[in-house]
Amino acid sequence: MPLAALGSHSSMKVCGGRTSATVGKIADTINTKVTIANRISRVRRYSRKAIAAAAKRIAAIARISANSKTPDLPRGQTSIRHSGLALRQIHYRRRDLSASARAYRYRRSRFVSILVSLASPTISVVIPVYNSVDTLRQALERLAVSRDPADEIVVVDDGSTDGSAELARAAGVRVLSTDGRKGPARARNIGAKAASGEIVFFLDADVTVSPDTIERVRHGFAEDPSLDALIGSYDDNPGSADFLSQYRNLMHHFVHQRSRRDACTFWSGCGAIRRSVFEEHGGFDESYERPAIEDIELGYRLFQSGRKMILDREVQVKHLKRWTFWGLIRCDVLDRGIPWTELILRDRRMPNDLNLQLSQRVSVALAFILMALAAVGTIYWGGYFLTPLFVLLFLALGRFWGEAVSQRESRSGLVVTALIVAAIAGMSALHHMTGMIPPLLLSYGLLLMHHRYEFGGARRRRYTRIALGALFATAVFLTVFYMPSHVLIYSAMMVVLAMVALNTQFYLFLAARKHKLFAVAAIPFHLLYHLYSGFSFLAGLVRYTFSKQVARGPAATTVETPAKR
Repeated sequence: MPLAALGSHSSMKVCGGRTSATVGKIADTINTKVTIANRISRVRRYSRKAIAAAAKRIAAIARISANSKTPDLPRGQTSIRHSGLALRQIHYRRRDLSASARAYRYRRSRFVSILVSLASPTISVVIPVYNSVDTLRQALERLAVSRDPADEIVVVDDGSTDGSAELARAAGVRVLSTDGRKGPARARNIGAKAASGEIVFFLDADVTVSPDTIERVRHGFAEDPSLDALIGSYDDNPGSADFLSQYRNLMHHFVHQRSRRDACTFWSGCGAIRRSVFEEHGGFDESYERPAIEDIELGYRLFQSGRKMILDREVQVKHLKRWTFWGLIRCDVLDRGIPWTELILRDRRMPNDLNLQLSQRVSVALAFILMALAAVGTIYWGGYFLTPLFVLLFLALGRFWGEAVSQRESRSGLVVTALIVAAIAGMSALHHMTGMIPPLLLSYGLLLMHHRYEFGGARRRRYTRIALGALFATAVFLTVFYMPSHVLIYSAMMVVLAMVALNTQFYLFLAARKHKLFAVAAIPFHLLYHLYSGFSFLAGLVRYTFSKQVARGPAATTVETPAKR
């Protein structure tokens, strides 16, 4: 029976509240499909007017049946039969209309993607490189298999001696040179000046893109003509498997993924910018001769001029760098921490974003309070206060030490670590804390076995992890047990708990991404990070004040000289 003819069955009587509700739902469903049909201009298979008329008639039938008082009509015969026919007819129309809607949506998405691809800007990838032949090889290989390849790849050699430039030439990409070690800022400026693309996409030589990275960057600029710059983040699966590199790169991923979409700075490790905007603002500041904050400084200038920058959380790259402890300290303090502080003081702005979030500032303040309490405790109790802390610190950092020694396969490292263990054990015996010695020695042996002799099965690794966790928990208990019962100790514990609470989300992220013992082992590194971040700020403040006074000296002399004459 045609759907439009449902209204001609005036003799059809629908009785019962259940049947009335069913017909009412059918009417609502058809009204919904009419709305979809109105939006789909290309679907003409069924008349929208006929469907709308049928919906009105069925709604009228529902209202009549609700007020019907015909007790002589048998329930479940004529009314159910006609309702079943109507339901089947409407089901067929719904199915056909849904199929047509899906086909239209698919054709529309394909059409939109074609239009976007035609209107997409060209992209030039610029990679500065200095003695990074191994990581550069992987970076170029991943760029070559991108789902939407870049229009141009420019590698700028910054005085490499390991064959990085030759590797890039063999890969068929454009290679430029800085004619000596001039720094990444100079190298990126050279690459951007030679690039032909509308968008300059800066990448480091130790990162690899995902298959859809270039595509996401291209679509980001194509869909928003007002966008001037875009940055991404590291992914949550770092290329280097050692503990310190995993911790560092996962912290970067966590911070970027939880920052605002509207960015207030730029990042050259994975950042794209319109070439015209880059040239208008003079590019990177080449006075930074080492990898420092030249990208942040450019981002501050872009932000002050009102340029639109976003952080696209879906644009992610893999970081291949293997961090060392002293390399991490040098980067965070000398290369970035102190210069960034000077930049903040110069521009008088400290945005509540990325590494400068309010929780991070409070954590830095708490780290200084903890250091002050530790200094007072050391003066007051001496070795009796320091010994449990040394044991706890060794167990917390033991994973990193054991991993570093096993990877270097250095006998001197083994000897130094053994001497540290012996010294801490001697202090424990001297201060009658013999309960600290067994977990200390056992953890040292387990760490060496865990990292130097890799266990073949996941079960053995899990058992070793459980044993190390149990030893660490025992050490925490003994530390609390041997500590003096004093308000100073309780205050220090409360400060530590407050810092952990402020960064709970980060530790939960590490536990979910790696495992719980990894998150526990990351706590002392995170406390240390906040501590040297505070020292970096103080050092930057002193250097900025000193340089400002020096800069004022000649100016003051020049002004006073005419007055004396």
